[in-house]
Amino acid sequence: MMIFKKAILAASLLAVATGMAHAEDKKTVAYIAPSLDIDYWQWVARGVQQKAEELGMEYVEYTSENSPAKQMDNARVAVTRGVDAIVIGPVSSTSTPPFLNYLEKEGIPVAFTGIGPQPGLTNYTSAVTANNYETGIAQGKFTCELAKERGGNKVGMLSLPQDRENAQKYLKGAEEAFADNGCELVQMLETKGLTINEAVTQANDLLTANPDVKAIYGMYDQAGTGAAKALETRGMTGQVAVTVADGSPTTIQLMKDGAIQGIFFQEAVGQGIDATEQVYKSLNGEETTQDMALLMPLVTADKIDSDEAKAVIARVFPQD
Repeated sequence: MMIFKKAILAASLLAVATGMAHAEDKKTVAYIAPSLDIDYWQWVARGVQQKAEELGMEYVEYTSENSPAKQMDNARVAVTRGVDAIVIGPVSSTSTPPFLNYLEKEGIPVAFTGIGPQPGLTNYTSAVTANNYETGIAQGKFTCELAKERGGNKVGMLSLPQDRENAQKYLKGAEEAFADNGCELVQMLETKGLTINEAVTQANDLLTANPDVKAIYGMYDQAGTGAAKALETRGMTGQVAVTVADGSPTTIQLMKDGAIQGIFFQEAVGQGIDATEQVYKSLNGEETTQDMALLMPLVTADKIDSDEAKAVIARVFPQD
């Protein structure tokens, strides 16, 4: 009987030890957002969380409140907490060198989403962003065509902050497309808060200063919504075309209503999924892809309910 009890005790201890080992083996990924007040970064979070669960990883998240200093604090807290990998949407590209230098010393793989690191840096695992330059060209060409359909060649732009490498690429592509297709960018206004109210104000300022503008290029989702609202208030819906990057339930409905003429969809959820997969591969010694530029397909109102569009939208924002 004593031998039997000892065997049971040994088996129990082995099970506990095995369970502890499995718990210790479970990796943790931290998602650091520039701000969780913005839908886009919430949707990236859903992608990271979804993929982490699929891979058997723990998930934690932090918000940097649009502060480079807070971003660095988040990195230190995450390391102290013992996270194994980080997925980040940075406050800006220019804020990334000290962040990466610190995490490189700590041996933590880092994947970017949405916004890439400062150009020239290589000490990161992966940057999962949109093909911003090519999208800038495509959106610029489409915006110019819409302006000409409305009898002019002058366009305005509501831009992301130009201290972000993705915004710089969008702008470069758009400017090339405008020049190649005979349109003039008469004014560009940069957002500070990425809010709809700010975009409404900026769109009104743009239209007042440039009454001959025939199309507005929105570089982010709230820009499209703000421009559409400003035009509606002025009784000008459809008279000035609006194109936008990103996509959301709001801008999809505005496009169905004829207030927006085209959306270049950016896969926020998809970026979170792919970035998490990249840091997981790094932790397991597998090959990773340092720069992943995801396509941003144009969808217009007549195609929005197609199976192809639905497949794209499923990786843009959560469907539940």
